[in-house]
Parts: sequence; structure tokens; C-alpha cells
Amino acid sequence: MKPATAAKKLGVYLDATPEEFRDGMVSRDELDALQADPPEWLRELRRDGPHPRPVVADRLGVSISGLARAGITEPLTTAQITALKEEQPEWLHRERGIRAEAQREQARLKAERSGPSAR
Repeated sequence: MKPATAAKKLGVYLDATPEEFRDGMVSRDELDALQADPPEWLRELRRDGPHPRPVVADRLGVSISGLARAGITEPLTTAQITALKEEQPEWLHRERGIRAEAQREQARLKAERSGPSAR
């Protein structure tokens, strides 16, 4: 698979990976090996970042769209994410509320759909 696909599956920012990872192809066996016994560079990226937007959004408890609305388009490090959590800017509070409401609505719709068919 392409390095971008492998990086996405590993949950890391492609541009922060070593050059040999970015320049080559990654087999499924190699991906499995990286997941089972991550090398130091992978452990460090997962711990400290920079993190791709899906990871940043998840760690902040917001959607990827919420990050975009807040003007966050670049990858963030763990330290930057922690600082945002401590700072609690208005946009973060608002976007967490939006995400929570969306999740409640999804749960309601799922329950509504499964209700009549459960009979």
C-alpha cells in the first residue's frame, strides 16, 4: 500500500514519518509488524505528534469540521493539544457541544430505526 494509506492506518502524520517510510511501499505484513511492535519513531510520533487532523479532533473531542471552523488546519503536537484543553477557548467548548448533540441525534435515529424492525 501507499505510505499515505499506511500512515492513516497507523494514525500518524505522513510528513513526520522517516523518509524511508514515505518513499517506499508498505506491505500488509510490514503494516502488521509496525502495529504489533512499533519502532521508536512510531511510538514517538504517536506519543508526541505532530498528529493528523482525525487524531487531533478525537483528542479534543470535536469533529474534523469543527477544527476547520476554528481555523485549525495544520497538525498539532500533543503539547499543543494539551494547551488547548487547559485553555478551553470558546470555540472548543462550542464544538464539543455540537459534536455531543450530533452523537445524541445519531443514537436517537439508530434507536428509531431499530425499533420497528425489532418486532
